[in-house]
Amino acid sequence: MQNVKLLIDGEFRSSASEHMIDVTNPASGDVIARVPDALAEETEQAVAAAKNAFHSWKNVPVTERARVMMRYQAILKREQERIAKVLASETGKVFDDAMGDVWRGIEVVEQAMNAPGMMMGETVENVARGIDTYSVIQPLGVCLGITPFNFPAMIPLWMFPLAVVCGNTFVLKPSEQDPQTPVLLAELFMEAGAPAGVLNVVHGGRERVDQLLNHPDIAAVSFVGSVPVGKHVYQTATANMKRAQCFAGAKNHTVVMPDANKQHVINNLVGASVGAAGQRCMAISVAVFVGDAQQWIDELASAIAEVKPGVWDDKDAGFGPLISNAAKERVLGLIQSGKKEGATCLVDGSECTVEGYEQGHWIGPTVFSDVSTTMRIYQEEIFGPVLCCLCVDSLDEALAIVNDNPYGNGTSIFTASGAAARKYQSEVSVGQVGINVPIPVPLPFFSFTGWKNSFFGDLHAYGKQAVRFYTETKTITSRWPEDSIPAGPNLTINLR
Repeated sequence: MQNVKLLIDGEFRSSASEHMIDVTNPASGDVIARVPDALAEETEQAVAAAKNAFHSWKNVPVTERARVMMRYQAILKREQERIAKVLASETGKVFDDAMGDVWRGIEVVEQAMNAPGMMMGETVENVARGIDTYSVIQPLGVCLGITPFNFPAMIPLWMFPLAVVCGNTFVLKPSEQDPQTPVLLAELFMEAGAPAGVLNVVHGGRERVDQLLNHPDIAAVSFVGSVPVGKHVYQTATANMKRAQCFAGAKNHTVVMPDANKQHVINNLVGASVGAAGQRCMAISVAVFVGDAQQWIDELASAIAEVKPGVWDDKDAGFGPLISNAAKERVLGLIQSGKKEGATCLVDGSECTVEGYEQGHWIGPTVFSDVSTTMRIYQEEIFGPVLCCLCVDSLDEALAIVNDNPYGNGTSIFTASGAAARKYQSEVSVGQVGINVPIPVPLPFFSFTGWKNSFFGDLHAYGKQAVRFYTETKTITSRWPEDSIPAGPNLTINLR
């Protein structure tokens, strides 16, 4: 049993807080660590350390900041399995999912290595006679990241590497449900040569979040989590005149056209719907079958039923438990509501247990057909291994369903028709679209671009938009009259 530490001004320290929160292994329910609800003064110290470090860090050449990211990337690759094992123990993810969580974060660090090119300004010579104008990209100051339980490696790595390489300093407030992974990331970042105070880590619940959101020295806030909390974070941050980007809930649809490759559809929907126990904001939770494609639902359900939940080191397991008992009870409630409201439960995972881990938060693969858009299981984000199947007669009907949904994180279409794919990508009101790709998460040189109630803000995560989010543009107009040039042999140049 260990107490998770804070990182303040380059020092990993134990909190003086008497309020400790249990960190449990979701597969067994065993307490594996305790995380502090940090004191207000400790949180204040973290912000003060970041503010103090900013004055020197912003003046470090961007090439040197990029070299820190180069070293960090190498360390993360070296330690990927170690990080994945820690991550799996506190999230319940199977090992392959845990490794994927870490790798997607490493990809963002690789993008941060390109900072010198991404931070280039613009110049126009002679905008008027003898006058030049140019722009420079400068950091904001102290930035804040509030991250969720479901990707404790990837999402912190979405945030602080890009913020820091742009010249900012950072305070990270990770989920208290799996804090050991982000603290390990911070340890490795210090090993890469990050100066004291550039990255700070504090723990706690809403009180600490509100303290940070209202802090006058925080310039920008990045958040990933639920819709209610995302709205609160966005409203509070912007009311305090802070820049904010908040990634929230999702209800991702896959549209299956009758001309699609059936086996390709089934293979992709199995992993996209129940992988990671459905606890990812890009999970496919709704499949809309067009025309004759609805004949494939029973075969899809049979394939999903074969997926076996299990513990992280079970090589035969397709996914792990839910993060907590509260999460399990919420998903069970939604499954029950689907049955009561008339959906057909083709595969029921509500009685799932895993031998030897009976106290784990297990829900097996679950598939509903005959779902309507008025049912709770359709309207609410389930965040569990549950797939809802709807049937329509045309692509236009499918588009109407997707576009009427309040979320707009991701969607996909499976089809052999280029015309159908082009129509879908053009008309769908969703930020990230896959064509014969079930989960269209972009690589980090693009940006993660959810729409509607899936995102509150203007500039998205990673890619060029993240650089713009974490920086400000300054434009300089200069004039140097030629008659001021010194003349004669008294002109000297000091080359030292």
